[in-house]
Amino acid sequence: MSDETYLDGNAAAGVLSEVFVVDVTTAVGQCAGCGRVGVFADTRVYVDAPGVVVRCVGCDSVLLRVVTGPDRRWVDLRGFAVLEIALPGG
Repeated sequence: MSDETYLDGNAAAGVLSEVFVVDVTTAVGQCAGCGRVGVFADTRVYVDAPGVVVRCVGCDSVLLRVVTGPDRRWVDLRGFAVLEIALPGG
């Protein structure tokens, strides 16, 4: 997907702030595909898909998908082996 236009992980902040209470862009995640560890803000975010697709910068695996319907939102995190989120005040 190198020929497509993408944004960095900060582009997903708005949609994810409606699901998570904390700022996910500062979370540290590990890709289940290649094992790369990095800050969520450093991912590649594609917003021209049906929903938001977040990909690993190391191997281009899908880390996260968010699809919004009229009355609900679906979040698929299966591309992350782990996502470490700092708690407020921590």
